[in-house]
Amino acid sequence: QVLLVESGGGLVQTGGSLRLSCAASGFAFDSYIMGWFRQAPGKDREFVSTISESGHITHYEDSVKGRFLISRDNVMKTMYLQMNSLKPEDTAVYYCVAKLLGGVLDTSAPDYQFWGQGAQVTVSA
Repeated sequence: QVLLVESGGGLVQTGGSLRLSCAASGFAFDSYIMGWFRQAPGKDREFVSTISESGHITHYEDSVKGRFLISRDNVMKTMYLQMNSLKPEDTAVYYCVAKLLGGVLDTSAPDYQFWGQGAQVTVSA
């Protein structure tokens, strides 16, 4: 059974930091491109960041570049998203995702085969 379990969400003030984790099981983690999407209330899901199978290549949505850092530990089968300088517009449910084929530049949600249940991130003004 494939499982992606996010943790580390919560409430933080503007300018604060949070670190999301995604623990994976049930598939060959080191063969999959991993990433994060988010969905704010009343909005569509949007791409946040991806990381290649080895962790050497990353890709970010423009609004989070320089503030967010994606990483992975293939031994622990865990992916991370370090979020710094958080803004109220970062408030959303953050989803851990995985896909087997394609590259890290793929920002289309339907292309990702596995999804976690989501973690709420709320940034207060």
